[in-house]
Amino acid sequence: QVQLVESGGGLVQAGGSLRLSCVVSGSTFSLYAMGWYRQAPGKQRELVATIANSGSTNYADFVKGRFTISRDNAKNTVYLQMNSLKPEDTAVYYCNAARRFYALNYWGFGTQVTVSS
Repeated sequence: QVQLVESGGGLVQAGGSLRLSCVVSGSTFSLYAMGWYRQAPGKQRELVATIANSGSTNYADFVKGRFTISRDNAKNTVYLQMNSLKPEDTAVYYCNAARRFYALNYWGFGTQVTVSS
């Protein structure tokens, strides 16, 4: 059973930083493309950033230059470094692991990020 556990969320003032972590267990982490998504109250879940098993990255326009996604295959962990946070970044952040060729897609339970103005 694949499990994803996020951590690192919290309350921060605008302009501050947080680093989210997501530890994956139950499968071979290096085979998965990893991603961070977020969902604000009353809104749909949206893509924040992804990192392929090759290491290539992709970012939503609204986080480019502020957020950095990275992975450590030795620790089965994906990170999201969030800098210059804005109140509109307030959301629950979810970790995703996917192997689309095999139709495998897993989610964590999420971690709350709240940015005060």
